[in-house]
Amino acid sequence: MAEGLEDTERSEDPTQKRLDEAVERGDVAKSQEVNTWFVIAGGTLVLMAFSGSMATGITTTLRGLVANSWAIRVDGRGFLDVIGKIGFEVATAIAVPLLVLTAVGGNIIQHRFVWSGEPLKPKLSKISPLAGFKRLFSRQALANFIKGLAKLALIGAIMAALLWPERSRLDGLVRTDPAAMLPITLKLTLQLLSAVVVVLALIAAGDYLFQYRQWFERQKMSLRELKEEFKQTEGDPGIKAKIRQIRQTRMRKRMIAAVPQASVVITNPTHYAIALKYERGMNAPVCVAKGVDIVARKIREVAGEHDIPIVENPPLARALHGTVDVDQEIPPEHYQAVAEVIGYVRLNRAVAGRRQ
Repeated sequence: MAEGLEDTERSEDPTQKRLDEAVERGDVAKSQEVNTWFVIAGGTLVLMAFSGSMATGITTTLRGLVANSWAIRVDGRGFLDVIGKIGFEVATAIAVPLLVLTAVGGNIIQHRFVWSGEPLKPKLSKISPLAGFKRLFSRQALANFIKGLAKLALIGAIMAALLWPERSRLDGLVRTDPAAMLPITLKLTLQLLSAVVVVLALIAAGDYLFQYRQWFERQKMSLRELKEEFKQTEGDPGIKAKIRQIRQTRMRKRMIAAVPQASVVITNPTHYAIALKYERGMNAPVCVAKGVDIVARKIREVAGEHDIPIVENPPLARALHGTVDVDQEIPPEHYQAVAEVIGYVRLNRAVAGRRQ
């Protein structure tokens, strides 16, 4: 029962592979508040930087319409042409910069560029009444409702705080000359927009963190999914253990086959066995085989069968086993001790040869 829960409950943090696959599917952490902030911030920036040129362009168009109003047809096709021309002028002045800012900035700042057709595929959950009801009363919907109230309250409070001291001036704008009214209006507009941009920046940052956490929670994995991904990327642990066992078996066979070529076997006497080979012209003795317990006993047996000298030297056997690998020369710090052992073996062989 416990294993079944562990296999289905998504309690493990997602791997980087899981996160990358989600992004490739088009499932990314995205906050609509960030896009809204870019729209407002972009509009404020465009208004601050290009208000003069935009006003000039729109004013020129409107003056032309007023000056030639007697010649403009406002019935049928003519009226549509007038509206289209005015809309084009406004779009060229305002909409194009805003579109670039929102489309590029608002999305790229949240995630890397993604091209995926997965979100466009038809899904029953998108038209299911039950799924729609769940979305309507989900935690995401509650968070959106709270965000909406917070935005209305904050922005309303800030607008009231900024406009209240200017209430007497606003009353007088009705009787003010239009040429003098525009700078005042522009100043108040920029103040309001700047304050709104600051507030929306805080809301957008908090919402993005919330959306990212929600997205991260959706990508969490169960233990079974984690194990399956590990098998796909790293290989089956059982197969890897089998391969490691086969390699160790082959290495042991190769070591045992090299024992008859050894010059001496140094033992612990029972736990460790190190087979060393040394011939004239070699820089230093080379370890041809080493092992503990069962492998050590096998090395001693093969050495006895081939009349390889076996010397008991527990400290030297333990030191060599921990510092030298098979087919490697012994470390320089052991030269003298090994030389004494090899010299002792050769001396015994020479004495035995003379007795014969």
